[in-house]
Amino acid sequence: MTSVSEPFQIRIDVRISDIDPQLHVTSAAYQQFADHSRYECVQAAGVSVDELLRDGLGPVNLEAVIKYHRELRVGDYVTVTCAWVWGAGKTYRVENTLRRADGELAATLSYVCGLLDLKQRKLIANPAAEWAARATDPTVLGLECAPEGVSVASQPPCA
Repeated sequence: MTSVSEPFQIRIDVRISDIDPQLHVTSAAYQQFADHSRYECVQAAGVSVDELLRDGLGPVNLEAVIKYHRELRVGDYVTVTCAWVWGAGKTYRVENTLRRADGELAATLSYVCGLLDLKQRKLIANPAAEWAARATDPTVLGLECAPEGVSVASQPPCA
């Protein structure tokens, strides 16, 4: 497997709409923060989401795990990292960490993802190659080299 050593990151402000009656961030908001970081990461890699969808492909989450460490509250901001972890096969992982302004770990989110063929409603066989072919900078997506069992013309094989 391969992943970049310095994951992509963004800063997100916690809004009043992100909190629950106990005045801390809802679980749905944590997932939205992670989803937003992934979208921004894809954009930073130079992938056109419009072209991806036009070509009949859509990213999907197959599994999501959230681990809460410290509370986030309205008025806080959070730094969200997004790291892609690749292996051979139809799925890949996206790992997010959320850190408060003081550096404390607020949460980790781990996703198993795939690229869905929107016509056949099946996962494509080689998502790493598809993402790498569409990215102007595949390293942002953790594709410094082609993962084991994956053939990507623009990427050398991992050692």
